[in-house]
Amino acid sequence: MGGVVDAAVNLITGGGDDALQAQKKAAAEAQKRADQQARDAQQQFNQANQKKADTSAILAAAQKGGGQSATMLTGNQGIDPNSLSLGKSSLLGS
Repeated sequence: MGGVVDAAVNLITGGGDDALQAQKKAAAEAQKRADQQARDAQQQFNQANQKKADTSAILAAAQKGGGQSATMLTGNQGIDPNSLSLGKSSLLGS
């Protein structure tokens, strides 16, 4: 529909829309440059503010436990190996 209106305006004005077209093109290019600059700025910000894992704290917490893995259910002491046996000793187990 907009193309029909543009064509009618061109017929009425004698096709002197060159300045308007140039202005629209310049605005589109300016918007494209602004979008690219915003993306570049975001990438630079993200690169400067990268999150890094605190490996020394993770290692210290792992070494602090009782030698076994800690979970939210067992805590940092892990589980007692004696509580895992079912009352039987076998050659496969202990």
